[in-house]
Amino acid sequence: MKTVSIVVMALVLLAGIAYAKDYEVAKKVGDYSVVVKMDKNPPVAGPNNVEISVTDASGKAVSDAKVVLGYSMPAMAGMPAMNYKAEAQPKGAVYRTKVDYSMAGSWNNQIRITKDGKTASAKFTVDAK
Repeated sequence: MKTVSIVVMALVLLAGIAYAKDYEVAKKVGDYSVVVKMDKNPPVAGPNNVEISVTDASGKAVSDAKVVLGYSMPAMAGMPAMNYKAEAQPKGAVYRTKVDYSMAGSWNNQIRITKDGKTASAKFTVDAK
């Protein structure tokens, strides 16, 4: 009976992990609303797939902008600052890219949206595990 209980508990735990919600950040960026989703929650050191949704003030998806995700970690004792950029590619109503946090820790992220000669940006922090 103990073995059956342990197996059932393990299956429930694994099911919960398999259906864990994506990491998500929502920001207001000028006239846009932006939702950033990463496939790992919490994000990890190494590759993370990113999906960025951009909508205008009326709630309509913006699919013709240039979207860049910059991510950086400030310099620390014995380590220089790290700065990277990932240009997101439009895929239907979202933009997709990949970030590769080179180590665990706190990463500064900035979404830059450029459309019709105007740029808007939003910042958020990710604690990669």
